[in-house]
Amino acid sequence: MEKSISITEAKANLIAVAYRVAATGEAVVVTRRGKPLVRLVPVEPPTSLAGSVTFLVDEEELIYGSLDEWDAEKA
Repeated sequence: MEKSISITEAKANLIAVAYRVAATGEAVVVTRRGKPLVRLVPVEPPTSLAGSVTFLVDEEELIYGSLDEWDAEKA
């Protein structure tokens, strides 16, 4: 079950509440007059980008491409 706190308590103790959410991974619902207002949740770690790059040219063209083409584009 999620813990809930009033917005007044959250305002007074925001740093401690944020550290607790980050450390435990448990969400906290902030309420106003007993009604849910927002939910504080821990940030998920970013997903790995390994293997997500796609080359549009083959390795030989990438490595041994003509430098004359680059010079022509600069002019």
